[in-house]
Amino acid sequence: MQRPALDPPPPPPPAQPELPEGATPRWPAWYAGVGFLVALIATLLVIGILAAALGVTADDEDPAFTVIATFLQGLIFIATAVTFASFTRKPRPEQFGLRPTRFWPAVGWAAAGISIFYVGIAVYTAVLQPDAEQTVAQDLGAEQGTLGLLAAGFMVICVAPFAEEFFFRGFFYRALRSRYSVLAAAAIDGLLFGIIHYDFSGADALLFVPPLAALGFLFCLIYERTGSLYPVIAMHALNNAIAFGVTVEDARPSIAFGALALLACAAAPRAQRTAMA
Repeated sequence: MQRPALDPPPPPPPAQPELPEGATPRWPAWYAGVGFLVALIATLLVIGILAAALGVTADDEDPAFTVIATFLQGLIFIATAVTFASFTRKPRPEQFGLRPTRFWPAVGWAAAGISIFYVGIAVYTAVLQPDAEQTVAQDLGAEQGTLGLLAAGFMVICVAPFAEEFFFRGFFYRALRSRYSVLAAAAIDGLLFGIIHYDFSGADALLFVPPLAALGFLFCLIYERTGSLYPVIAMHALNNAIAFGVTVEDARPSIAFGALALLACAAAPRAQRTAMA
């Protein structure tokens, strides 16, 4: 008597269910706070170890070390965002907002956002007349010759906007949006964005926090409206280019790096479309 053929065993279920095309995974809201703390602690540890190895103390004003530390901080924040995102599923650039969007609407929203910010800054400055000055460019060595000026400009205009937007809008804000409304998540994100730029140099420096918090809030709204991080990175780079150009004697690096950042934000989505075609 012939035995009946047995059906083959069913394939094991996938480790991660497939997402609909174009969908992005939801990150728990707690990823935002814990991810920020992890990135902050990791930054302090890495920079502390580096400072000890190089014999740099808190009283030293070493622009080269500040540039290296700032670059490492950006890498750590990006790596932290990618690591936490990988807990849900293998991360892809578009999950952090690095995706194409309609060009001219994005330009329009970015222009409207940056215009609103500068009108608000003009009113804020006229009312409060803040006396404090930001020294980020000087701390990075912008006054230490041509090489220092170029290094500082590149960090402020090209590196910082990408790293900060990748973490704070591409990861932190997106995680908050899994639980909170647009306005609530943008307010939390903006407030933290303003606070981390406080340099603890005195009460006058606190006057920089509200405008930067408002800028972070606007970045979230533009990201939400366009669905892409590229317009926000462009806004951030443009703002930093203007601020950097105002605080240094030679504005040419500011113009060059600003144009480079804007061109990159315009070209990257087109390159992505070509790669996906």
